[in-house]
Amino acid sequence: MKKLIFILMLFLPLTAMAQKFGYMNYDAVLKAMPEYTQAQGQLDILKAKYKAEAERTDQEFNRKYSEFLDGQRDFPKNIMLKRQKELQDLLQNGVKFREECDKLVKQAEEELMTPVTSKLNVALGQVGDEMALEYIINTEGKDFLYIGPNGIDITSAVKAKLGIQ
Repeated sequence: MKKLIFILMLFLPLTAMAQKFGYMNYDAVLKAMPEYTQAQGQLDILKAKYKAEAERTDQEFNRKYSEFLDGQRDFPKNIMLKRQKELQDLLQNGVKFREECDKLVKQAEEELMTPVTSKLNVALGQVGDEMALEYIINTEGKDFLYIGPNGIDITSAVKAKLGIQ
C-alpha cells in the first residue's frame, strides 16, 4: 500500500504539470484572410508593371542586337565598338533593373504583409489568452507527428476572431 501511495505521489505532480496548448496551420489561416488576398492582388499588379517594363527593355535590346548583327559587316571598327558598348550597357542596365525590381517587390511585400500578419498575431494572442493556453503550435510544416490530448485545434476560434467564415 505504501508503494502504491508513493507511486501516486510521484505521478501526481506530472499530471498537474500537463499544459494545455493550441495548434493551427498559420499559413492556411493567413491565406484565408481578406486582407491577405487584397495585399496579394496589389503585389500582382506591381509585379505585372515591372514585368511589362522588363519585357520592353528586352525587346529594345533584341531589336538593337538584331540591327547590330545585320550591319556588323558594313560598320567601320569605331562604329562597331560603339554599338557593342551600347549593347553591353543595355544588357547591364536590364540586369540592374531586374535586381532592383526584385528588391522593390520584396520590400512592397513586407510593407503590405506586416499589418496582415500583425492582425493575425493579435488574434492568436487573444484566443490564447481566452482559452488559457500555454503556447500555440504552428502545424504548417508538418513537423509534429503527434499532438496529444492536451492540444486544442484553435483554427476555428482564430478565424472567428478575425471574422473569417
